[in-house]
Amino acid sequence: MTAATRAAVTDLFRDNPGHTFYYVTLTTPGEAFGPALSAWSHEALAQRSDADVVRYSYADSPFSILGEEHLKPVRDLFAARPAVFELDDEESDAEFDLRLRAMETALRRLSDEGLFGVGEARAEILILAEVVPEDEDNVARARRLNPPGPALDAWLAYWGVG
Repeated sequence: MTAATRAAVTDLFRDNPGHTFYYVTLTTPGEAFGPALSAWSHEALAQRSDADVVRYSYADSPFSILGEEHLKPVRDLFAARPAVFELDDEESDAEFDLRLRAMETALRRLSDEGLFGVGEARAEILILAEVVPEDEDNVARARRLNPPGPALDAWLAYWGVG
C-alpha cells in the first residue's frame, strides 16, 4: 500500500510542474473498495468558477483517479478479501477498519518520509484517507494525518467542524 501510494503521488507531483497541491486524498466508498488517488492544486482551483463548491471534491478535480497503474494491485488485494457488505456486523466493521487503517498508515508513512513536505510546507497540504461521500470518521483521520496549520484548518472550516 505504501509503495503504491508513494509511486502514484510521486508521479502526480512530477507530472504536474507548476502546480502547488493543497489536497491529496485516497478515497474509498462505504464498501471500502480499493483506494483511488485524487488531488487539487491552487492553480487548478483558480480555473474554476465554482471554486468554493469543488475545493475539496475528489470527483471534480482534474487530478482525480490518478496513479491507477500503481494502485490497481492494492485494489486487487482489497477485492480478494471478503466483501464488507457480505459480512456480519462485527466482521464487517473489523474489515472496514482494517482497510481504512491501511490507507491511513500508508499516508502517515509517506508524510513521515517528507513526501508532502516538511515543517511549514507540510502544514500547507492536506492529506486524507476519505470515505466518500462524507463519513464522520474522516475528521478523526484528517486530524491524525495532518499537523495543525492552514491546510487542516481550512478543511475543517469548509466542513463546519471546530
